[in-house]
Amino acid sequence: MLPAAARLRRSEDFRVVLRRGSRAGRRRLVVHALTTDPSGAADAQSAARAGFVVSKAVGNSVVRHRVSRRLRHLVSAKLGTLPAGTSLVVRALPPSSTASSAELGSDLDAALRRLGLLSSRRPAGDVPRPTRPADATPDHGSAV
Repeated sequence: MLPAAARLRRSEDFRVVLRRGSRAGRRRLVVHALTTDPSGAADAQSAARAGFVVSKAVGNSVVRHRVSRRLRHLVSAKLGTLPAGTSLVVRALPPSSTASSAELGSDLDAALRRLGLLSSRRPAGDVPRPTRPADATPDHGSAV
């Protein structure tokens, strides 16, 4: 669940992001982003916020709620890395109903990268392995 401060709730907030923000579409979703929200100019230092649109075209209520839970989980992991004052609206498309979380995550990353909000090409959870120097002794098990 996203904290209350990180959610877009009012229809006016959604409308502003959809009309004035930039858009990046993928096969399963479309991401609309507005980096500096004109309606909240005094509150520009606020944290990033997100809202979701999952229409009946995606599927029945069970499918729609599953898609929105997956998207909410994926976006909540990214909100801390977005610039302050950024507002996102993630709109699920009908192919999202059969997509896995990994597929939705890759589409979300690609859309955020295209919007210039995600700098690294490496997935967020992928940490590079430390390399051992060439002159180090090989590790053959426990040191006991």
